This record gives sequence, C-alpha cells and structure tokens, in this order.
Amino acid sequence: MPPTSWQSFFDAHAVHYDENVFTLNTVAEIDFFLGLFALAKGARILDVGCGTGRHSIELAKRGYEVTGIDLSNGMLSVAKEKASAAGVQVEWIQADATCFEPSQKYDAALCVCEGAFGLIGADDDPEEHDLNVLKCTAAALRAGAGFLLTALNGYAPIRRFTDENINNNSFDPATMIAEYEDEWDLPGGKTTLTVRERLFIAPEVVRMLRESGFRVNAVYGGTAGEWGRRPLRLDEIEAMFVSTRI
Repeated sequence: MPPTSWQSFFDAHAVHYDENVFTLNTVAEIDFFLGLFALAKGARILDVGCGTGRHSIELAKRGYEVTGIDLSNGMLSVAKEKASAAGVQVEWIQADATCFEPSQKYDAALCVCEGAFGLIGADDDPEEHDLNVLKCTAAALRAGAGFLLTALNGYAPIRRFTDENINNNSFDPATMIAEYEDEWDLPGGKTTLTVRERLFIAPEVVRMLRESGFRVNAVYGGTAGEWGRRPLRLDEIEAMFVSTRI
C-alpha cells in the first residue's frame, strides 16, 4: 500500500483530534514556550502545522499576533470554530510548510507535535521535505527570533527494530527510512495507516537546523506532557530543539 496521505488523514481526523491525550497539555506547553524566549505582548508568532489551533489560540489569548498554517483544511475549519468560540483573532492559512511564503516577518515560531516536520508523503524525499520545512520557517523569521521544534526521536524506533524488519523491508538501515502498516487506536476508532518516515537522531536535526539558518541553543526531551529543560531520553517519543534565527 502507498503511504497514507497526511492531508486526507487529518481532514478526516480533524473533528476527533482534540480528544487525543497528547493535546491535553496546551497551557503548560505555551507556558514553557514563552519561558524560552523574551516576547513582548503583541509579538508576531508563526505556528507551523497548527492543526486545530490549540497553541495558536492559547497564544492569542495572551495578547500575541498569531498566524497558524496547516496543510489540512479540515483541521483549519475546526481551528476557526475554536478561535471564534474563544473570542480571539488568529490568521489561519492553508499552506504546505515546505513552500510557505510569508507576507511578513515573525518574532518567533513553533512547530510541535508532528505539525509538519516528519510528515512525508509517498513521493517526498524525506530529508529534503523536512529541510524545506526548516528553511521556510527560517525565511519567515526576523534575525534573533526564537524557534521551538519537536520531532520524533529516532533513537527509540532504532532500538526496537531487528533484522526481521530489515528482511521484510519495513526498515532500511542504509537510508534510515521505515515503512510499515500501523494500527492507531484513535478517538474516532481504530485505523490502519501505512507510515513512511525518515528516522532522525538528534545530531542530524541539529545539523539541519544549522544548515537552515538557526543557532541551536539546546536539545531536550520533548514528549507531550513531559516538556522540560531536561536531557533527551533514548526511548521517549519526541525530541525538542530550541533554536534562534541567525
């Protein structure tokens, strides 16, 4: 089977997205984000892969000017409804994060919880795709702007894979690409997805950030519900990268 179309998946999943357990830490995550960077009220913030807008809306509640971009119109439709209910203004843009061309410069950005980085399609070159996400984000930021990225932690699946995965073509150690069918127990019911991903370990992401125009200030563990200024653990789901636009 070809890899799952992430746009189609999120269009269909949008109405259930906020029922996922990893979405329950929004306030704490925004507290952490704002603790990393000195941002005056009214600062412009870009949310890359904003989904249903939980981070964008929380930032808007705190007095920031926020733009949220996402590939999925379904997710953005939910985000617009939530922003209206919360009484805040957010600029929502349907866009591919690999080729987003902003009309203004931003004072900070975040791309978290697999918002865009790592969501590759059947025809995407995995490294080129994710590098383009970083380059477009860098192009949208003024010099000195902060950027918070979380990405799947490549160490964890590598430690689980065996030679059987190599033999059945679900993992290629020469390219670090994994492709396999996975059953996800989602709020809307169990769904089988064909996942294709390039597994990046932390030093590779640091290199890509630097190549894109960022100075990497820290690498932390970034698993949802466990954000903190702490070392990345080998088996946790996500890594966190704190950077500044050069």
